[in-house]
Amino acid sequence: MVANLTTPLIGVVSTTAIGRLDDAALLGGVAIASIIFDCLFWLFGFLRMSTLAFTAQSLGAGEVREPTAILARGFIVAGLIGAALIVLQLPLAAVLFDLMGGSEGVTRAAQTYFKIRIWSSPFALANYVILGWLIGQARANSALLLQVVINLVNMAATILLVLVYDTGIAGAASAALFSEAVGFALGVLVCRHYADGGFGVPYRTLLDRDKLLRMLAVNSDIMIRAGALIAVFLFFTAKGAQAGDVTLAANSVLNNFLFISAFFLDGLANAAQQLCGRTLGARDAKGFAASTRLVLLWGLGFAIVVAALFALFGPALIDFMTASEEVRRAAREFLPFVVLAPIPGVFAFGFDGIYIGATWAREMRNLMLVSLAIFLGTWWALQSFGNAGLWWALMASYLRAAACRRRAIRRSSGRRSLLPRPACGERVRVRGSLDKGSESWTRGESPSPGICSRKFRPLPASGERRRASPYIPGQSSAVSVAASAPTISDSESRPVRSSVEVRSRLISSTRPRPL
Repeated sequence: MVANLTTPLIGVVSTTAIGRLDDAALLGGVAIASIIFDCLFWLFGFLRMSTLAFTAQSLGAGEVREPTAILARGFIVAGLIGAALIVLQLPLAAVLFDLMGGSEGVTRAAQTYFKIRIWSSPFALANYVILGWLIGQARANSALLLQVVINLVNMAATILLVLVYDTGIAGAASAALFSEAVGFALGVLVCRHYADGGFGVPYRTLLDRDKLLRMLAVNSDIMIRAGALIAVFLFFTAKGAQAGDVTLAANSVLNNFLFISAFFLDGLANAAQQLCGRTLGARDAKGFAASTRLVLLWGLGFAIVVAALFALFGPALIDFMTASEEVRRAAREFLPFVVLAPIPGVFAFGFDGIYIGATWAREMRNLMLVSLAIFLGTWWALQSFGNAGLWWALMASYLRAAACRRRAIRRSSGRRSLLPRPACGERVRVRGSLDKGSESWTRGESPSPGICSRKFRPLPASGERRRASPYIPGQSSAVSVAASAPTISDSESRPVRSSVEVRSRLISSTRPRPL
């Protein structure tokens, strides 16, 4: 959770440093540019989310080499996307800044920041992959170390370039670029240390067709979901820019509060992704349900703490982040919305983590599209209230998102098992042992991989009357061996017969049955 909290601090540090220059146009420019980069990189947040979910599931399933292949695929995709963003930076900047609708001074400052920081795209996206891979393996301490290094380097470089050498908004962008590059270099070293067997992955494993198609399907749904979420924040920023430089600057200051609380709560969503993904990979339904309850309860507790901190220290933080009295007054006016946001937000982010960990990407995509429609509809109904109506629309989308996700997951658990049943003939890894006392076999508790059948039929307890056994003498090699064994007394042979019978029933119970 703390590792995820440090992610938005690059934009916060840039906003704070520029805010000390007491220029509303510069502050608005870095605010627009920072939000564009937050949203632009967030659009490709599937690199972190899918990497985390697939890594956790592969570990739960006991696949030793697959996590390294997942990391390599993530690096390839991040590099391609980052290169494309750099190549397309000019048309991309023209479209985005035209949509934002800021004043001439604000747009000019934002373009300066954008043209420099866009070169950090490959490093920032690769850091998403590294973060997801480490958290997916439950190595949150290493993920925290990397994020702390990135932000400490960014803070030091920003203070040095902006406040000491007076390079302005260009210095803030250069500091962000340098910190992302340092974080990537350190992250590669950490991943190499944890990778089983190093980074060497056979091409057949790396380019596995089924794995690539599954990654493509999940990533596309998560990207659409992220696009809908980004549309909310871009629309929010654009309407603030149209209301004037002071309103834009005030909203940008409060957005930093919002992003901090969002990433703070999204850290708990990361925990949900790791826990739910790992229990799903292990086919552990009870563990899946327990993980869901645990994450939501802890999330609610942290949300209350965050809301209380914003209420107590919000005015002081606003004064620290900007020196403009007009911006301070406007930000304090809308501070109560930021205080309320973490409470409904914890359920929205928590259920997102559950859905991503289970790779229920299609359902999550559809629910996010519903939330976008609610946001736009609420804003249209309350637009006469100005900036307050915009904040109320954002709160409504949070509340509705949480309600929709909760109902959807309850319907899913009522209609079918939370854990999908493997297809007939699919080899699955299962764990556990045979209960010798009752001689019963439990699904999902074999020490070695087995063949899935359409229906798992537990064996009756010892002494319990059962239907005709599917076992036929001669089906099992164990029976043939027992039949050819030397003749012994009845009392001595009873344990042998019992063992053979149990093993024969076990073999028969795992054999696929006709539909």
